[in-house]
Amino acid sequence: MRTPRFDIRDATRADAAAVAEIETLCFTSPWSRADILREIEGNELAYYIVCADRARVISYAGLWTVLNEGHITNVAVHPDFRGRGAGTAVLAALIERTRRRAGITDFTLEVRASNAAALRLYGKAGFWEEGRRKNYYTRPPEDAVIMWLRGS
Repeated sequence: MRTPRFDIRDATRADAAAVAEIETLCFTSPWSRADILREIEGNELAYYIVCADRARVISYAGLWTVLNEGHITNVAVHPDFRGRGAGTAVLAALIERTRRRAGITDFTLEVRASNAAALRLYGKAGFWEEGRRKNYYTRPPEDAVIMWLRGS
């Protein structure tokens, strides 16, 4: 079995279109390219990285820092590249880099209750369910599972 090798780096302005494309393919309420640019360039509390395979952005992840906590906003993998380890790689890199760079010790996120693949990904990374938000998502309405990864 081939171990995936990806280029994982900080997101830049040049990545915004590719990230917006992945958003559109993965989410029912995607962020726009302008939203993504604001996160990458204008939000000093945000940290976004991309994962590329042969210079093509195939996944990305981001978070907002709140004191020593990281609120993971998005983790997404282009549908054509799922099952190759890009989600695991970009999530692990986001956690490791923000622990080192920003001193984050605890991470949280919300995920659709029906998103079995994401729940498995986060569970393998050490996250566990600590609660639910009723009807958090729209289009379609669905509860969010609140997950945490605590400790350094």
